[in-house]
Order: sequence, then structure tokens, then C-alpha cells
Amino acid sequence: MRTVEDTRPRPGLSVPVVTPLSEDGQLLEDDLRSVVRFVVQDGYGADVVFAAGTTGEWDRIGAATQRRVIQLCTEEVAKANAELGRPVESWAGITARTPEETLENLDAAIACGVDAAVLAPLSIRGLSDPVRFVARDVADLLDARTRRIPVYLYDNADIAVDPKVPHIRTRQVKALSRLDFVRGIKVSASKRVLGNYTKAAAGFRDRGEFGIYIGNAMLIFEIFRPRTGVLGSISEHWQRYRMRGGLPIGVVAGPANAMPREWARAWQLCRAGDAERMDRVQRIVEAFRVGTRAAGGKRTIACLKRALLSRGVISCDAVAEGTPALARPDAERFDAMFEEVRSQASELLVPTWVTPDPGAAE
Repeated sequence: MRTVEDTRPRPGLSVPVVTPLSEDGQLLEDDLRSVVRFVVQDGYGADVVFAAGTTGEWDRIGAATQRRVIQLCTEEVAKANAELGRPVESWAGITARTPEETLENLDAAIACGVDAAVLAPLSIRGLSDPVRFVARDVADLLDARTRRIPVYLYDNADIAVDPKVPHIRTRQVKALSRLDFVRGIKVSASKRVLGNYTKAAAGFRDRGEFGIYIGNAMLIFEIFRPRTGVLGSISEHWQRYRMRGGLPIGVVAGPANAMPREWARAWQLCRAGDAERMDRVQRIVEAFRVGTRAAGGKRTIACLKRALLSRGVISCDAVAEGTPALARPDAERFDAMFEEVRSQASELLVPTWVTPDPGAAE
């Protein structure tokens, strides 16, 4: 019988899907299913659908809605996998405001049939010892279930409860990696902080493979950019990290909600070290990133929902209470930018890697 330790961290593109909401804050279930189908792109998009993460507004929709989001995403991924030649994994963000709610989310995620859970221990209030929580409470819950799943850590200073403790210490990650069910970490941080984890990764692998995922998605163009030739070697700086512990095996890209095929292509080209084609796709995703900032500051989630609305994927672009919204004229400015970026993608990429609108003939 296959054990959780036998699982391998899923490489590739992870898309932390948005949570579609009505104007009064209710979950739009059909829209959420539509988002999952859209980011999967019949096998040309997400390798992992990540539900109820930061982009999914986990800390603003409430634990009950969070669990429903996990259930719906898992169901829709299962449907997609029944049709695809390769499987897409369903990951659940289980972090909640309290340790008790977090464990309830984990229990519900296991019952839904998710492939893995994602936990940001520094974002849980009242949690003084994250290592003990995972090693005791999370482990005890998993041991009590007939089906155990992998758990991935999530390091993101933007959602840490205590600004004085923005990152999980590498020694804590090493301690947690000894647990058979902790299989990797998603790092939303600078290249320096990411490098600390990557350098230490060799020590995380005492009992098996440990995957590191890039949370600041644009970093893939720096980390994997070759210094020589079209298919040259990775830069010496990151080559040393690879020799010690291995390069990151995946990217978690929120912007891939709006442009899943383009981001899937970006990951492929970066891993291949194809500098010429990397430049083309980087121009596209960088233009989208700059455009979201120009359309009213840091309103990324609102921009992603606006993009999905314009593409006909969702029926409402409302954000949860507390999430910065996108109002006129910024919304119209974003619409114009997004059309330009999509047009640029059609010019620079082959049709296979240009995301079509739902129902559009390719």
C-alpha cells in the first residue's frame, strides 16, 4: 500500500485560484467550478489547483466557506482528471484564524479527497510553537485518519501574525521535514530568503524528497535564466544552490488565474533554460504585472477577478470585505491594459500557449 512518504512533490505550475463572490459576499459555486476548469485548460494549464490560499482570500471568507471552496475545487479537479491524459493535483489551503479551525479544515480537506494540504503556521493566531503544532496536533489528526495526505508549508511575511517573525526559520523547516507527511514549502519572499531555504534543502532531505516552490512568480525568470546560449547553463549563483539542495521544482502564480497557458509556458521555458523564448513570455507576464499596479495600486486579487469577468469565466468580480477593490476609472484602465496584453500574447506565442476564452475555438 502506498504511504504518504512515497508521494513525490508535484512539479510545475500551481495556480492559487480566486474565490468568486457575489456583491453580498456569498460564494458563487458555479463560477468557482468555472475557474477551476479554466485554469486547468484541458491539460495546458495548471499542474496543481490550489484552493483557499491567499489569492482565494482565505482569511476573509470564513472557515465554513473556505471548506466549501476546497470541496468544490477538489470535485472539479477530479472531473477534469477523468478526461485528461495527465493528472492535475488538488491542494487545499487549510490555514485558519485559530489552531482549532485549522485542524477542522484539515479534517474536511481529507474527507474531500484532496491530494495535499498547504499550511501557513505563522499566520495562525495564538500559536506559540509552530513546530509542536505540526508535529503533535497535525500529526495526531493524520494518524487518526485512514487516509493520510502530504502537507506543504507556506512562508509568506505578508500574512504572518507577528511582523517580528515574518519567516519560518530554516531550522524549524528542517525539523518539520523529518515528519513523513511534510513534503515541501512554498516561499513567497525575496530571492535572498528563497535562497536560504534552497541552500538548506539538502539538509531537509534526510528521509526523502522535499520540494521548494517559488511564491513570487516573477523570480523564475531570474533564477532559471541561463548565462550562455539558448539552452545554456543556469547562473553560477543558483547552480551552487542546485548542487547543495536542488533548484525549486515549481512556481505558485496568482496571475495564472487570468493567463494559465502563458504561465504554464513560462515555467516550461524557464526550466528548459530557453533564454530567447523566456524573453518573449516574460514580456507578456511582466506587462500584466505592471498593468495591475498601474490600474490603482496593489489590487491584484481585484484585477484577477476583473480579468476573469472580462473573459466570461465568472459572473461577478466582487471581492471579500477587507480586500482592496477596483473601481472606476481604474477598472476601465485595467480592461484596456488586459486587452493589450492578450494581443501581445497572440503576437509573441504560438496559439497552443495563448489562453482562449471559454468556448472559443482554438
